[in-house]
Amino acid sequence: MDLTLYYHPLSSYCHKALIALYEHGVAFEKRLIDLSSEAERAELQALWPLVKFPVLRDHARQRTVPESSVIIEYLDHQPGQSQRLIPEDWETALDVRLWDRFFDHYVMTPMQQIVADRIQSANGDLSSQRALLATAYGMLEQQLTDREWIASADFSLADCSAAPALFYASTLVPFAAEQPRLSAYFERLVQRPSFSQVIEEAKPWFDFYPFAEALPQRFR
Repeated sequence: MDLTLYYHPLSSYCHKALIALYEHGVAFEKRLIDLSSEAERAELQALWPLVKFPVLRDHARQRTVPESSVIIEYLDHQPGQSQRLIPEDWETALDVRLWDRFFDHYVMTPMQQIVADRIQSANGDLSSQRALLATAYGMLEQQLTDREWIASADFSLADCSAAPALFYASTLVPFAAEQPRLSAYFERLVQRPSFSQVIEEAKPWFDFYPFAEALPQRFR
């Protein structure tokens, strides 16, 4: 098989790449990497010395593609692809990239900091991270006025980013009652076949999520 994704089934950034792979219907092999294994860690490090996943390896082109957003853009340009997760229209593409960055920086990052604090038993002051998530939710509620998807008329890169970011963040800071558009958007995301498949595949691993007790029963 030409494509191999080096990933972990609990990683939000890996979920983002998997959603795009399923949206495109691309054939690929999964290589699960356990970073606690020296051999598997070394395998990933040989491809990407920063030892971060996801990493996509295109064996036919002998090309290594790291970083979830870059992987998705790479998939957009695979031969035979008619669907684009980054629109060809420049202004729409700019909005898509903006909201992709928004989810990565202002939802995924504080979410991961809160999760890391629990993993490390650091018991740090996480009020700023939780406040940032609340602010991001408020901005998303406004952005979703009269919109089905976050940045364009069609499902896009930004929605690939939104799905895992909101999935995990909502277990830490639930959506407020006055954010019905955000709640409805989240429901559209979890019902999207690509993300639904990602969630189903991750279910056997969710017990290892540090906030597993906060996951709704329907995801267990």
